[in-house]
Amino acid sequence: MDAAATSALSEYGLLGDTRTAALVSAGGSIDWLCAPAFDGEPVFGALLGGPEAGTFRAGPALPSRPLVRRYREHTATLETVWSTDGGTLSLTEAMVAEVSGRLMPATLLIRRLVAEGAPAEAVVELDPRLGEGHRRPRVRPGKHLVCEWGPLALSLGCSGGLRTTPGTTAAITVMPGRPVVLVLAVAYAEPLIWVDPESAWELVEADESRWRDWAAGFSQDIPFREPILRSLLTLKLLTYSPSGAPVAAPTTSLPEDAGGVRNWDYRYAWPRDASIGIGAFLGVGKDSEALNFLNWLLHASRLERPRLPALLTLTGGHVPRERTLEDWPGYRGSTPVRVGNGAAHQHQLDGYGWVLDAVWNLVRQGHPLNSETWRAMRGFADLVARRWQEPDAGIWEIRADAAQHVHSKVMGWLALDRALRIARTHPVGRRRQRRWDAARNSLAAEVRTRGFDPARNTYTRSYGSADLDSALLILPVTGFEEPDSARLRGTVDAVWTELSAGYPFLYRYPPGQDGLPGDEGAFLPCSFWLAQALALTGRASEAAELFGALLATAGPMGLFSEEIDPATGAFLGNYPQALTHASLVQAALALRDAAEGLAAGRGAVGRLGLDDIHEF
Repeated sequence: MDAAATSALSEYGLLGDTRTAALVSAGGSIDWLCAPAFDGEPVFGALLGGPEAGTFRAGPALPSRPLVRRYREHTATLETVWSTDGGTLSLTEAMVAEVSGRLMPATLLIRRLVAEGAPAEAVVELDPRLGEGHRRPRVRPGKHLVCEWGPLALSLGCSGGLRTTPGTTAAITVMPGRPVVLVLAVAYAEPLIWVDPESAWELVEADESRWRDWAAGFSQDIPFREPILRSLLTLKLLTYSPSGAPVAAPTTSLPEDAGGVRNWDYRYAWPRDASIGIGAFLGVGKDSEALNFLNWLLHASRLERPRLPALLTLTGGHVPRERTLEDWPGYRGSTPVRVGNGAAHQHQLDGYGWVLDAVWNLVRQGHPLNSETWRAMRGFADLVARRWQEPDAGIWEIRADAAQHVHSKVMGWLALDRALRIARTHPVGRRRQRRWDAARNSLAAEVRTRGFDPARNTYTRSYGSADLDSALLILPVTGFEEPDSARLRGTVDAVWTELSAGYPFLYRYPPGQDGLPGDEGAFLPCSFWLAQALALTGRASEAAELFGALLATAGPMGLFSEEIDPATGAFLGNYPQALTHASLVQAALALRDAAEGLAAGRGAVGRLGLDDIHEF
């Protein structure tokens, strides 16, 4: 692969329009963009497939490190500035999601090159290749460049009379005061949108105003306001707006072990991860985003209820069978490159707890459930009451790891507990409530007996195991134990000690315990969970110190991946990762509550008061 496609992950910026997303290198090369949606085929895939997989570059003619790489304040507009002979060259770019309050019918990417101080030599290269076979487009002759692959079409318009040919590099001189604007449109089974490049920047300015208005709705008093805003804006970009589905990440197969085989497709929606995102939005008063998720979940789960699939496509369908892309070299030689995800068929008990907790918090925020939603939630609770004694795959989706996972059991308890709380204000038969209550109490009693190691004063990864699990750090937010419980504090300390990857990082479980070759990095969501757990158990100063150390590991644009190499700080895994950003927000809100004297505990996706702790 070429140098652009081997850039460090942290150097990639994210552009998005809430349908798909692009990753842009520090050299101005778009090395990843799937069409027409996050889970579509890549049209620019150099990140994983090398130069033969396509790219779209706009930047300096000679390799140059950026002087500045940032998002314009409270927007999704990315700005990169390079030094040139006698001046600078800047690339400012955005994907426009809405016009006049309506979703764009197709993807529209606008890029603007500006020279200041002196003329700047630059290049523009458009080389789209579709999918696994790197298919070249059929180029339609005419005034504007149009590339077609059946129903999928792409067009490029350029200001100043610039003409490009797919697969070739155009050398240009950008003059001060005469920006070069590039407008890329992508459509599937829809007419392409033509926007005059000479006036296209007005759309970006309107998009920036929309984002800034959205950000202005956040209180100025929220601690860590800027990283929270960047995380929430990233979560918005990683939401598929036509359905409301939150995508875990816009990428597939970015390695958890550089050069290794731990490469998975994350371009789908996990109800668990989405529920954590709900809490992030509810915590700052953005209820509409949470309601959109609930609407998606009702639609997506309707065919398999009461079973809750571990993950779904963005439109609520079955996730494609996991397979390998042939002859794709992978990011920095990490193969295989996978599409589809085999974890879709796993039984994961914890997902029910996350979803019911999210719904309970919506109810507590003043959003009563309609009959269909409550029917679905009752079905989920019924399934948990029937199946909680079965082993499951667990939150980490280890392919051969069906076991009695303690975290899963606690989340099963949470599902039943939240269903009973919702039942206080929603109709349900007494017999059903008694069944839920009996299962909840039996589950709690079993976890406290079989899932706890009294010699070490800690809950364990699974029944009969001495191993620990960083997912246990979620216990303080569930209400399963009181905040000052010795068992709870012992578990937090044990996980921090035994799963430490070096301050401030944690492994999610003991390295080498998943049956795969190679190693993996520290899991960033778990590190934020630790900060949250410390805040909720009366250790706010330690939590704040840890949280600050984690924020310092963000990429230059404030983005996070799934994992990090604790030795080098290099990002690992799919990027940017929604779960990491949602966990960051949750940890920040826990610190806020601790500072306000409200650290009696939070629901897994919302505030939990002392009066809500369940007594046994």
